[in-house]
Amino acid sequence: MLMFKRLAAVAAMVGALLCGSAAWAGLGQPSPWQLGFQQSASPVMDSITSFHTFLLYVITAITLFVMVLLLIIMVRFNARANPVPSRTTHNTFLEMAWTVIPVAILVVIAVPSFRLLFLQLNTPQAEVTVKATGKQWFWSYSYPDNGNFEFDSLIVQDKDRKPDQPRLLAVDNEMVVPVNKVVRVLTTGSDVIHAFAVPSFGIKIDSIPGRINETWFRATREGVYYGQCSELCGKDHAYMPIAVRVVSEQAFAAWLEQAKKKYARDDNTPPTNVAAAEQASAR
Repeated sequence: MLMFKRLAAVAAMVGALLCGSAAWAGLGQPSPWQLGFQQSASPVMDSITSFHTFLLYVITAITLFVMVLLLIIMVRFNARANPVPSRTTHNTFLEMAWTVIPVAILVVIAVPSFRLLFLQLNTPQAEVTVKATGKQWFWSYSYPDNGNFEFDSLIVQDKDRKPDQPRLLAVDNEMVVPVNKVVRVLTTGSDVIHAFAVPSFGIKIDSIPGRINETWFRATREGVYYGQCSELCGKDHAYMPIAVRVVSEQAFAAWLEQAKKKYARDDNTPPTNVAAAEQASAR
């Protein structure tokens, strides 16, 4: 009975992997014993998950095919079963097949790959623009189309963390966006190279000093979605998470009015919040 349970558990795990399932994968954050990607919350991530599943089927088929060929060779062409080895040196059909078939497989993979790449890089008409600036070691956000304000987003220390906040991912000030709206993210770095990444949205792009990079997402479900800096940027690289709160359009409008007052700044305000930088460094 114990052996049967173990086999059933292994079969369930293999089935989840072969199906590209997000079994045990949380929405917006990683989960214990997670298999597969985090649950998708954007059209881009839906496409990434589908492409990943397609590739998994292709890779599995190739692996099984090669394994069957190896077994046939070991059984039929070992010294005992085949004492007189064949002196065949060429087979035109096989040589054409092992050249043409891999090329055909690569073409079949390339078509959806280029389609996904185009979807990721071709930013639709933006409805909300957010500028994310990576700093050592926190993020600063501004909404250039919605007023002259900017705020810093720092990791919540363990002593201040609430029970429903994930460790190393929760922040004091979340980036807020409306649901079902195209959000364009302009990102840069103020000191070294960082990377803005949120797995459930399928976005990951470098934040490079002196350069503005662009990505986009359209969140399809309300909630809080977490990410992290994905470029090794210094000693506190692991402590600059990203938290995006997706709310209704009405809630976003209300938050925007509050943010304009709470985080307002004039043109003389320095670009880096010195107090926030000291807090981030005093770890």
